[in-house]
Amino acid sequence: MAWNVFKFCTALRGLGSIMILLVLGVVAVAYYAVVLNNYGPALYDGGIDSLVSLAVLIPFHSLLVMLLWSYFAVVLTDPVQSDQLNQRTRYCRKCNQLKPPRCHHCSVCERCVLKMDHHCVWVVNCVGALNYKYFLLFLFYTFLETSLVTLSLLPHFIAFFSDGEIPGTPGTLATTFLAFVLNLAFALSVLGFLIMHISLVSANTTTIEAYEKKTTPKWRYDLGRKKNFEQVFGADKRYWFIPAYSDEDIRRMPALQGLEYPSKPDFDSQEF
Repeated sequence: MAWNVFKFCTALRGLGSIMILLVLGVVAVAYYAVVLNNYGPALYDGGIDSLVSLAVLIPFHSLLVMLLWSYFAVVLTDPVQSDQLNQRTRYCRKCNQLKPPRCHHCSVCERCVLKMDHHCVWVVNCVGALNYKYFLLFLFYTFLETSLVTLSLLPHFIAFFSDGEIPGTPGTLATTFLAFVLNLAFALSVLGFLIMHISLVSANTTTIEAYEKKTTPKWRYDLGRKKNFEQVFGADKRYWFIPAYSDEDIRRMPALQGLEYPSKPDFDSQEF
């Protein structure tokens, strides 16, 4: 039987909030294993154990706040184009809406997305110009958090294979084991995605554009690594590591709004 891409897109839409609950479930397992089961109780032991617990719990909660902030920024930001456009006349044949440069139609959302990178089932949303920075920060903080959880639970994981008796109930031990395996798997997989997207940002391109221009030797929007980075993260360094932009950057950098993009002067106008 032939594979129907449209039925697949309908299935992705049907996932909805299930994926959000899955992400929160993984976070809850890690929180229980690290905070409630292992390092939280050790805070009251005194001495070196308390210091080690503080060294784990402070960065754990800090990274968790940034992870969740970035995650929900991606989920809740509408990546679809605004109605306030003044672009060259070009319309999408699927949704009959104005289609600015670097805009693509998403078969899952059934809408045109500004500078679309991909539709991500983990955030139940399209990733595009308006939330790409938030997505990258979500990957970044997820990698740091899962790496921290993996390293902090590594001694407990090794203890499973020792001959000595391990304190705890079967339930708490199983949770610790599960949290270690899940966070190790996420850390390795997210690292791969993070490296890929860093290379895309450095070339000022998206996943879709990288596929479309794989036979093109030059890219009109590649302005150099510094300017390419600012096209996504803005020029204000104070906002680089938080899922937000300064008012000044939003006002003077239209690329952050996904409406128009500076290009190399030696390139003729072309559409994608």
